[in-house]
Amino acid sequence: MDAAQVDTSPLDARLLDAYLHRLGVACPAWPTVDVLRELHLRHLQTVPFENLSIHLGEEIVLEEKRLVEKVVQSGRGGFCYELNGAFGALLRALGFDVTLLAGRVYGEGGRLGIPFDHLALLVRTVDAGEWLADVGFGAHSHYPLRWERRGDQEDPGGLFRIVEAGPDAAGVKGGAGRHPATGRTAGPADMDVLRNGTREYRLEVRPRALGDFLAGAWWHRTSPDSHFTRSLVCSRITEDGGRITLSGRRLKVTAADGAREERDLTEDAEVLAVYRERFGIELERVPVVRGAGAGL
Repeated sequence: MDAAQVDTSPLDARLLDAYLHRLGVACPAWPTVDVLRELHLRHLQTVPFENLSIHLGEEIVLEEKRLVEKVVQSGRGGFCYELNGAFGALLRALGFDVTLLAGRVYGEGGRLGIPFDHLALLVRTVDAGEWLADVGFGAHSHYPLRWERRGDQEDPGGLFRIVEAGPDAAGVKGGAGRHPATGRTAGPADMDVLRNGTREYRLEVRPRALGDFLAGAWWHRTSPDSHFTRSLVCSRITEDGGRITLSGRRLKVTAADGAREERDLTEDAEVLAVYRERFGIELERVPVVRGAGAGL
């Protein structure tokens, strides 16, 4: 597995300034909810959700400094472990209290994915309690969600709810109740995140370290069952609240009102220009799907 040891040291001033510069925001005075909301939206607008490293044969290292350098020095994005790992490091450097949470994504038929399938952030502000921040799930909420609220939460990305999770396919209600052998309380229940009535992912509530996600990241880079090994994607929110996505050679531009335009790009130069001009990513060659096992 090509992952380095996790370094949780704070970002140095150079990387912090470069990160804020890429997001187009000034260094905030206090870690407030308004600052968190601005950073969250700007991250989704400027740092794309993409899996290009898998298909370019690039190393993916779950280490905070390396993740931040990929964003601010290489002008790249990443998938959940990279994006939320880097964003968590930024928030922590700005004074927010950040906890990494492990999630399992709901797939076809409501089946849950592998353990450590997803990485999300629980962020505490100085003025408004705890918030679920997630800049690494692709199409999701534009702003952080209030962690304690169990009712509907309206967002430009849809109608969201955070609810206590029920039993999984094995009949286990994760995190809740008492252990059958010891009788000890197992702790708070897992939580499900819903978008427009559909369950997106389930979150454990125990704190995790970045190194806990190494196996999940490795699986997503190499498994034939991972959608990341089967396709190319690069996507971000646009400034008007819509979304632009390059899936392989198909360019999709969706307006905030849902109107969509799609077209196929035939020339390599055109593909590279879209990566450069619409996502800020400079590539020497067009990435092609490498398939499962290529990252082993």
